[in-house]
Amino acid sequence: MINAQDIKNGTCIRMDGRLYFCVEFLHVKPGKGNTFMRTKLKDVVDGRVIERRFNIGEKLEDVRVERRPYQYLYQEGGDDIFMNNETFEQIPISKDLVTGSDYMKEGDTVEVVSDASTETVLYAEMPVKTVLKVTYTEPGLKGDTATNTLKPATVETGATVKVPLFINEGELIEVDTRDGSYVGRVK
Repeated sequence: MINAQDIKNGTCIRMDGRLYFCVEFLHVKPGKGNTFMRTKLKDVVDGRVIERRFNIGEKLEDVRVERRPYQYLYQEGGDDIFMNNETFEQIPISKDLVTGSDYMKEGDTVEVVSDASTETVLYAEMPVKTVLKVTYTEPGLKGDTATNTLKPATVETGATVKVPLFINEGELIEVDTRDGSYVGRVK
């Protein structure tokens, strides 16, 4: 159990039978009345963000989580198979628990977050940026760099990314795995 004033970004708590991560907190001391914590909590299962106020001194059930690097091996059915980099044990993780799974290729390292007491996987997340090879896109015309026009490009994982007109097939690009946006060209 932790006190409400001990909540920080990344703290995981169990409330109403669900697990929540704190994504934002604010310690509020109004001129009149008691001090309280204003928080934004993200549901681990469905990703919804809720706002919640806690009075100072209120007891909350904290959950100890562990973050470990796992390497993506292959896909089997609806699950992705990952290997623990320290123990070499392989575990299946459902595709909907992996953020940025559309941009994941074999050998990529992801961070798996699990509940330390029950050893259940809460979610896995890709690094924010990843480098992918463009496998198909319409050829760009020379000199088409004056406007911010984008065209679709298929990358090696099969996902489609909007890229500038000057990107051609076979080039390496950097992609933001959170929203699938083009970041830049890799030389």
